[in-house]
Amino acid sequence: MKERYGDIVARAEGAVAIVELNRPPHNHVTVQLMRDLADALDDIDGDRGLRCTVLRAAGKSFCAGADFAAPPAARELANEGINALYEEAVRLFSAEKPIVAAVQGAAIGAGLGLALVADFRIAAPEARFSANFVKLGFHPGFGISLTLPRLIGVQKATLMCLTGRRIKPDEALAWGLVDQVVPAVELTKTAIALAAEIAENAPLAVQATRASLREGLAAAVKAQTDKEFIEQAALRKTADFAEGIRAVRERRPGNFIGA
Repeated sequence: MKERYGDIVARAEGAVAIVELNRPPHNHVTVQLMRDLADALDDIDGDRGLRCTVLRAAGKSFCAGADFAAPPAARELANEGINALYEEAVRLFSAEKPIVAAVQGAAIGAGLGLALVADFRIAAPEARFSANFVKLGFHPGFGISLTLPRLIGVQKATLMCLTGRRIKPDEALAWGLVDQVVPAVELTKTAIALAAEIAENAPLAVQATRASLREGLAAAVKAQTDKEFIEQAALRKTADFAEGIRAVRERRPGNFIGA
């Protein structure tokens, strides 16, 4: 494992790899950021001395999703294609070693999808979780239409996806979306402690058990993101999507017309 993969910073603490998204304040998703993160996880998988990963983020947000309102990000997604982003998402779900996410702030859109890559989520009181795609006139992506109902059930996932509402940590804990809520100052320490508890166990047994529990997940994410991409490609051409982007830029609700 290297110390740096683009905007991904990595270090080891015993058998635990601590991997940080380092594009503050909001760590917006880009193809390159997810590619760098996938590269880091690949290297962790290849390092016998590392047994579990803590995924954390610098700045205010854990990951505020793709910044469609920012021209550079929009150009990148247009040039490389949203499906290039999802290719990296499949790589993340293909990681072999357990991941504990330390969510200190907003996990929105694709950022929620990233949090769902992890096996466990520890949240600070300031964390927020939202599948806000419909507020953009868009379809959920990053495999969320598969992974969110798999985690919290179809009914609660449907509520999140059709309203786009932000879920606070206490509600997320009750739903099973997060596993523990701790003060922000204790967040990384708590995540590392859980990762270390996992890392104390026989590593081949841990990886084999995890593989059984997540059997077929990466392939299912691949199939689902292919479907999501088709829906998103169609919706990108609508007036409602253009209005959704304007609404985000202007920090107001969208005035949607269904066209």
